[in-house]
Amino acid sequence: MKKVSIYHNNRCSKSRQALAILQDKNVDVDIVEYLKEPFSISTLKRLVNRLGVRPIDIMRKGEQDFKAHIKGKDLTDDELFALMVKYPKLIERPILVSGDKVIVARPPELVNDFISAL
Repeated sequence: MKKVSIYHNNRCSKSRQALAILQDKNVDVDIVEYLKEPFSISTLKRLVNRLGVRPIDIMRKGEQDFKAHIKGKDLTDDELFALMVKYPKLIERPILVSGDKVIVARPPELVNDFISAL
């Protein structure tokens, strides 16, 4: 089985659940704590492109930073990427990557389908 990278926030219960599923299945996991090791804009753009969505689609709209900096504004994708790098809590989590496969593992049960497809 291929290695899986998880963009992880340990304070998020869904992210912890996804990591636990990976570990329970003995998957070789690379844990990237993106609040400690921030995304670069190029990495974030690559992930969003591979997900086949726009940056707004993987943003946590209930976050205070979303309400303060994004809600009601007409921002370009580049502006959204810059805000996601500046305020990483805006990014939906967890994100799993293995080879050319990328998913946002919400709900965490999506992890099972993801690793079955590897």
